[in-house]
Amino acid sequence: MNKVLVSLLLTLGITGMAHAAGDAEAGKNKAAVCGACHGPDGNSVAPNFPKLAGQGERYLLKQLKDIKAGTAPDAKPEQGRKVLEMTGILANFNDQDLADLAAYFASQKMGVGAADPALVKRGEALFRGGNLADGTPACTGCHSPNGAGNAAAGFPHLGGQHAQYVTKQLTDFREGNRTNDGDSMVMRTIAAKLSNKDIAAVSSYIQGLH
Repeated sequence: MNKVLVSLLLTLGITGMAHAAGDAEAGKNKAAVCGACHGPDGNSVAPNFPKLAGQGERYLLKQLKDIKAGTAPDAKPEQGRKVLEMTGILANFNDQDLADLAAYFASQKMGVGAADPALVKRGEALFRGGNLADGTPACTGCHSPNGAGNAAAGFPHLGGQHAQYVTKQLTDFREGNRTNDGDSMVMRTIAAKLSNKDIAAVSSYIQGLH
């Protein structure tokens, strides 16, 4: 199951659309508007805002484009990724600007948090082994054993990400409030099998993973 899923995702990622090469130095100058929420180097202090530092460039660019599309004034309900806090922020950024931002944050290093000791055992079991009983695959298949993800395929770096943010994303995927995981609906399918306790445990484990 895991091998089939990973092969499919790798194919989808590698054959995705080509994009303009980003310039990290140019992105640093353009990232000032991002700093208030995500931190100057992409390591946000507030746990509801994701850390962008060290995230894969391909993944970041996709999210930036999806958020720009989803928060446009004329966006359709099913279009892009809707992040209320990002409304209007990317409106004046073109594709090269977004590529530069992605390159800059990808060049930074993500800081690591700490997991709740009471949730580590359950979180690690889900992250590394999934759940054989209901067919939930291990997170390691796409996001690697240390949570570094797969930058070339566009699978996000998870290790060190805020637990609160991860919890919201998994919950949004489960409830259908986030839908930009492609036609294969991989994350929506996986998250649909996770209970609130599962999500809390794996999110906490990810926060301390490195």
